[in-house]
Amino acid sequence: MTTRSIEGSTIAITGGTGSFGSTMTRNLLERGAGKVHIFSRDEAKQDEMRKSFDDDRLRFFLGDVRDLDSVKQAFVDVDFAFHAAALKQVPSCEFFPEQAVLTNVKGSQNVIEAANERGVSSLVLLSTDKAVYPVNAMGMTKALMEKSAQAFARNHPRSRTTVSLTRYGNVMYSRGSVIPLFVDQIRQGKELTVTEPEMTRFLMSLDESVDLVEHAFLRAEPGDLFVRKAPASTVKGLAQAVGSLLGLDDPKVANIGMRHGEKMHETLLSAEESARATDEGQYFRVPLDARSLRYGVFVEEGDADRVAVQDYTSENTERLNLQGTKELLLTIPEMRHWTEAFTA
Repeated sequence: MTTRSIEGSTIAITGGTGSFGSTMTRNLLERGAGKVHIFSRDEAKQDEMRKSFDDDRLRFFLGDVRDLDSVKQAFVDVDFAFHAAALKQVPSCEFFPEQAVLTNVKGSQNVIEAANERGVSSLVLLSTDKAVYPVNAMGMTKALMEKSAQAFARNHPRSRTTVSLTRYGNVMYSRGSVIPLFVDQIRQGKELTVTEPEMTRFLMSLDESVDLVEHAFLRAEPGDLFVRKAPASTVKGLAQAVGSLLGLDDPKVANIGMRHGEKMHETLLSAEESARATDEGQYFRVPLDARSLRYGVFVEEGDADRVAVQDYTSENTERLNLQGTKELLLTIPEMRHWTEAFTA
């Protein structure tokens, strides 16, 4: 295993002005990173981030992952890179799937190509549970991103760049997630809107998502996929927990029905991946399937090492009750702020 260290290194983050990017940046600076390159297409958010961090180790690069040359500029003299830029909203990708392809598939391929050309030591790409058995455009394009990363690892065994993947579920209180929506609805005295009450979703904090990426960054071999074990809650249970923390023991909940491209339950590992996964405590590691495309031997003999296991889903993982969901929510600084504000 290659020895890697954050201290003194130069790290690039695509989509660096987003929720994940900001949290990752703060973590890297605290751990002694030499420089952090923030790459994004939003100049206003870059300006806000520049002022809020006020750290000379930050460098900002304006560009788009769809533009290979702009990615290459951000990756000059970079040791490690994290690819977080993506179109993530399910409804938006359903209505504009061609845009999801350009950013999530072609853009990710550009990031891999730029990292390889610039000699980046380790590139970690962020994926999602929606890439497993995808039913929506966002999940389909993320699944293709994963295939691109694995194909690179398989086809370029001598590359100086280790390309790996992380896959996670809902990141609590990230931009566009349902928890800040519930908070805003309570602040305005409105009903809490849920799509399907018994729908389940994995729950992970932003800090836990950063820990997952760092785990991959420090330990990955080419083509590895890492998943963090996570509990789950029903959407109704999540709404009730947010309401309870903000002083509503019985919040009014309105069912609006499932949206375009939504599943009842999400999957972090397919049964096939679970059969190959190794348990690393808080994480699962799925090594690259490095077989060639010559499958004749498997047609005749099969794969004797493959065992039958089940998917790892938000339905069969640890299910949080109301108290457990509230305790997990209180690990989020924003939720602690609003809880104190509403109960003072």
